[in-house]
Amino acid sequence: MRCSSCASPAVIDQPYRGAHACADHFLASVEERVRREMHRQLPRFGRGTVAVALSGGKDSSVALALSHRYFRRRPTVRLVAVSVDEGIADYRPSTLRAAGSLAEQLGVEHHVVRAAEELGTTVDRTVGDLPGTVPCSYCGVWRRGLLNRAARDVGADALVLGFNLDDLAQTVLMNLVHGDLDRLVRMAPHRIRQPGLVPRVAPLASVPEREVYLYARIRALPFDHRECPHAGRAARNFFRDLVWKLEEAQPGTRQSLLRTHDRLVEQWLASVPVERPAVCRACGEPAAQDLCRACEYLRIARVASEAA
Repeated sequence: MRCSSCASPAVIDQPYRGAHACADHFLASVEERVRREMHRQLPRFGRGTVAVALSGGKDSSVALALSHRYFRRRPTVRLVAVSVDEGIADYRPSTLRAAGSLAEQLGVEHHVVRAAEELGTTVDRTVGDLPGTVPCSYCGVWRRGLLNRAARDVGADALVLGFNLDDLAQTVLMNLVHGDLDRLVRMAPHRIRQPGLVPRVAPLASVPEREVYLYARIRALPFDHRECPHAGRAARNFFRDLVWKLEEAQPGTRQSLLRTHDRLVEQWLASVPVERPAVCRACGEPAAQDLCRACEYLRIARVASEAA
């Protein structure tokens, strides 16, 4: 197949836009989409600190590389990579090596926060304490909290996440199915700043997952593509498969889900006053109730460990 914009061989087909793209036009397309998202999500941002959540996987690596590309001509913007070591022995060390390699290659300062030091436990240890609980439930909560804390500690005005189009479409569908409008409004990218929470930015919001992977390969970015050993038990897997099937049958489904989300959030924010989040009595972090979910999981794991 030939590129839809020139006579060069295509490297990818894009059914959602009815086109094919060669390597040059594909790279330019991804970079332009990210530029537009940065303009939309971080309007008139010319001074300050931007943290990038860097796991070492393809998505976060591309997010860091493109954030570096976007801000490189702005000397008044400081870019910092922050990584979380949740304590998953057969997975996280190799991804952190990839993360460190990319940060060094780009000349970006890199900070690693470790659950063992900050929380006093690890995901591997908690898997043994709570064998009946899906690890992604507490791992995700702890990871989000540690990322927020790390971003705040480096003085970040915004936190870039590597969520791609597929990730966001899956999250929208999950929240719609569960009727969870509160989470639908709170999901990244954040439209309002709340005390204690560093606003999330998702510059890959319009880039499908396979295009993120292809971009990383063409640009020869160091990343680790292995999957977390606990990911097979995640509830998200069902919605990932469902979104894939919907997109295959009706190209453009992912973009439609995101547009639906945007319209719902706009209407919600226009009609419902935003409430200031509570503060967790245990850790002082923003919370929806007296004890945040992160501390609640820590309490449950501690009780289970002591009982054993």
